[in-house]
This record gives sequence, C-alpha cells and structure tokens, in this order.
Amino acid sequence: MQETLGKRIAAHRREMNMTQEEMAEKLGISAQAVSKWENDQTCPDISLLPALAKMLNTTVDELLSGKPETESGISIVPEGQRKDIKDMMLRMKVDSPNGDKVRISVPMALVQLAVEMGMALPQVTGNAALQNIDLKQILAMVDKGVMGNLMEVEVADGTTVYIYVE
Repeated sequence: MQETLGKRIAAHRREMNMTQEEMAEKLGISAQAVSKWENDQTCPDISLLPALAKMLNTTVDELLSGKPETESGISIVPEGQRKDIKDMMLRMKVDSPNGDKVRISVPMALVQLAVEMGMALPQVTGNAALQNIDLKQILAMVDKGVMGNLMEVEVADGTTVYIYVE
C-alpha cells in the first residue's frame, strides 16, 4: 500500500495524541478539512504546511516525501533496515574553481574491494582532488549504518569535493 500525504498526516497526528478536531482548531480550519486530507480527497493549502509540520513535530519535506530528514543530511539506518552493500552507491562530486565538474558513482561493493586491495580513490577515479579521502573510513561509517551526505571538503585550490552514500 502506497504511503500518501494524507496517511502521513494522520499517522503524525495520532502519534501526537491529537484529534482531527484539535488539529483543525489549532490551524483555524474545519475538522472536515483535516478528514479530507487524511482520506486523500484534498491536500492542505501550501500556506498551512509550515504550521502543520511544526504542530506534528516534523518537517515539510518529511510530510511531503515521507523520508525523514536530518539537519546534516546524514542518517543512521538501524541495523535491521540497512541495505546490503551490493545495493549501495558512493557518489562523489568534484567542482573546481575553474568550472570543471566531475561526477562519480561507484558501487559500494567496488569500494569494499578497492579497500581490500589497498587502493585509494585517485587510483580508482584518476582524480587527484580525491587523494586525501579515506575509503576505509567511509566503508566503516557505512558499515555502522551512516547514509547521506558524508562530507564536503574544500581543497586549498578552491576545489570542493562532496561525498554521498545512498
């Protein structure tokens, strides 16, 4: 069954031990409007989303997408919910001050193999800006369930390197 905005609103409201009437009163709308949201007949007015998210102790992004968001863009996935490493990707983005852009996607299984072989990122990607990135540490973080934006590094020459695991 697909999770919808209405189902997320209802679930968050119940977690807050709040009735539709209480929610409606706090938002200055009718209980019927809340009921229609939760039954996916209508959606909340966009201007209500920030107040609704705050009331439900969540973010607008999480309400709309259903995906928890952390301030840092990093999440720790509980052990039983983690993907197998063969289903994960290491994504790197390198932006240089002269306008060069490099985008790299490497399967985490390949990263694991590279670590076992003693290889470093420049050997894998051919990009010198990645020479100080420790694959072992990235792999250790992923092994502990860390996902998302792992780091953003600015090199002395102004090159910025972003590392993301999904």
